[in-house]
Amino acid sequence: MAKKKTRTKTNTGKKSTKFSFKLNRQQKVVLGSFLMLFGLALSVAFISFLFNWEVDQSTLGEFSNREVETKNWLSKFGASVSDFFMYKGFGVAAFIFSILVSYSGFHLFLGVKSTKLRESWFWGILIMLWLAIFFGFFAVNNPLLGGRIGYEMNDFLQDYLGFFGTILLMLFLFIAYLSLRLKLTPELIGGFVKSKKESLNKEFQSNKEEISATEEETDWKEQVAPKQEKPAEKNSAEIKLEKTLPKEETPTPSPKPAKKEESGEVEMEVETTEEEEVEEDKISNKIVKDFGEFDPTLELSNYKFPTLELLQEYGGGITVDQEELEEHKNRIVDTLKNYKIEIAQIKATVGPTVTLYEIVPEAGIRISKIKNLEDDIALSLSALGIRIIAPIPGKGTIGIEVPNKNSTIVSMRSVIASPKFQNAEMELPMALGKTISNETFVVDLAKMPHMLMAGATGQGKSVGLNAILTSLLYSKHPAEVKFVLVDPKKVELTLFNKIERHYLAKLPDSGDAIITDNTKVINTLNSLCIEMDDRYELLKDAMVRNIKEYNVKFKARKLNPENGHKFLPYIVLVVDEFADLIMTAGKEVETPIARLAQLARAIGIHLIIATQRPSVNVITGIIKANFPARIAFRVTSKIDSRTILDGQGADQLIGRGDMLFTQGNELKRLQCAFVDTPEVDKITEFIGSQKAYPEAHQLPAYEADDSGTGVDIDVSERDKLFREAAEVIVTAQQGSASLLQRKLKLGYNRAGRIIDQLEAAGIVGPFEGSKARQVLVTDLAALDQLLNEE
Repeated sequence: MAKKKTRTKTNTGKKSTKFSFKLNRQQKVVLGSFLMLFGLALSVAFISFLFNWEVDQSTLGEFSNREVETKNWLSKFGASVSDFFMYKGFGVAAFIFSILVSYSGFHLFLGVKSTKLRESWFWGILIMLWLAIFFGFFAVNNPLLGGRIGYEMNDFLQDYLGFFGTILLMLFLFIAYLSLRLKLTPELIGGFVKSKKESLNKEFQSNKEEISATEEETDWKEQVAPKQEKPAEKNSAEIKLEKTLPKEETPTPSPKPAKKEESGEVEMEVETTEEEEVEEDKISNKIVKDFGEFDPTLELSNYKFPTLELLQEYGGGITVDQEELEEHKNRIVDTLKNYKIEIAQIKATVGPTVTLYEIVPEAGIRISKIKNLEDDIALSLSALGIRIIAPIPGKGTIGIEVPNKNSTIVSMRSVIASPKFQNAEMELPMALGKTISNETFVVDLAKMPHMLMAGATGQGKSVGLNAILTSLLYSKHPAEVKFVLVDPKKVELTLFNKIERHYLAKLPDSGDAIITDNTKVINTLNSLCIEMDDRYELLKDAMVRNIKEYNVKFKARKLNPENGHKFLPYIVLVVDEFADLIMTAGKEVETPIARLAQLARAIGIHLIIATQRPSVNVITGIIKANFPARIAFRVTSKIDSRTILDGQGADQLIGRGDMLFTQGNELKRLQCAFVDTPEVDKITEFIGSQKAYPEAHQLPAYEADDSGTGVDIDVSERDKLFREAAEVIVTAQQGSASLLQRKLKLGYNRAGRIIDQLEAAGIVGPFEGSKARQVLVTDLAALDQLLNEE
């Protein structure tokens, strides 16, 4: 007995140590029934969504509100799931997903061997994608056909392959599916058609023989009338025999070829050979094996990044004042009660500068009624500025932002030292500050791709620019990023002169790298346009789409430097006071800025523009359209807030680094990280004291095309279109390169050279800034006389 007991103990001990994900029969029945019914529920929801989706679209954001009703047969769950799978997903092809779910549940419920279940899911998902792309051709008129995924994938393919190319690709995928999945080959289809044709021919032959036999029977009856009964029986027996013979013979030929083909497919051996390596790849792989990948930081391999000790720590963290929170809460509740607005719930989130009170009003309260009480709540709280968010995006609550009596300084050190910044896998990470919930806010400039910063004087723009530049100095090596700094005020960015040979870029033969003269700004912007065009040529030769892919290919030594290829650093253009440039230079600055903003993102040139005058003649429509990322510090009027953010809110900020950030979607309120001038001085001193490059990064040389050389140009070196251009200029009595560009369809550089030649010939006058040149020839007759005298 004792032995039996010990055996049972050891057995139970062994069972307890085993851990397996294998389901027993009962668990399979439960899971299988759930999947079958869930797949059926999805199908019911999808069918209902086809008829009621337009009505239910407005109720999708009110999932938690029990008073909102939907028309879907499965109510809010059905509407939400259908919207996810059909409208935002694969359109009507989503029915395949519900079928696959039910099919999986059927296998588990009945305990059928599911060896082909994985294969069914694989092909089912591929068919779903194919159908979504196919219906994407018609998704413009009906968004439910292909869904958002089908429409976007179809649009993506048409961008690169065109309409006809996309159809050819879809046809190829359809043929591949028939061949790989259904095992249909031309031989099999031909054999099937041939067998059908033979069976039809034999059936036709038997019918023909039957008809001829009946004709002979009628003839024989007419000839032998007295002996009608016996021959009739004999002929009927013969006819029956002739009818049955073809039916036995016709099925026999068709299965034999099929069996041979099936056996042939099983016995056939397919031998595949590896694709030969391209000669260029062989060379690049050998170089990488021998010398390793190209390292752009090798020239300054001993470069050390700035340390956190260079940044100052300002006090501790956020202190929560319970009395202040309770006081503000009571005043908000009392103010709303005075206007007969009852609150079901209230929650406070304390930030460094402001506290967010999230309230849930009672059912039946209009949001606009609370929104209109902004000034009344500010009066009751005696606060600097109240901002009401009604409703908070992604939440079913209304937010009231109330400034703290004692704000906390967000130090640059705490932001740089945060794991969110240290572990950020971004190309150009920028730590802007902290949110209301005290989380470090880090964004990627390369994804923006350009940023507009505006606000009244003394509200934190210059500190914000220093915070952005400090973030990049703490995260990127001098070989990876270069700055082009424009400072019309001449005092804000001068500290960065110390890192000229490490991080700055400038024109050849120019003095200071910090650009303060407006003429040099124009030349630098046009030089960046030339750099942009040159980089696009390099990307075209390398057959890549963006700077990231290009640098990866260059590091892998697949691009030959002898062909002009080189490692491309990111270039960040920072303009501290954009309004001053617009006032003095106007279109000469706006045109290259707009061109860079439209085209330069793929080749790694990114713009950061700051201004203290956010008026529509400074932040024009062209600028706003190409700068989706915006930062608004405190402004004085709602009109300025709308100019920057296309909405209100910036006029309710409290200043001292309090800002609103948007990247084209929702607004986020941040407290900008504070970095003082002595801190920037220490950082630049630390970097500038290290080994540097021989000179600053050189931008392409540029000389104003309309500046004129004052040197005689040989007649033989004149452009082929010189005379035609002279006639255009004299006829219009306007000497400008842009006129020649429009009339003769020329590029800017060629038009500028022709203008120089016209000046040398005495047809137009010298360069006069932004004005058009004076035309010295009055009419075409005088022009002919002048040119004939040469």
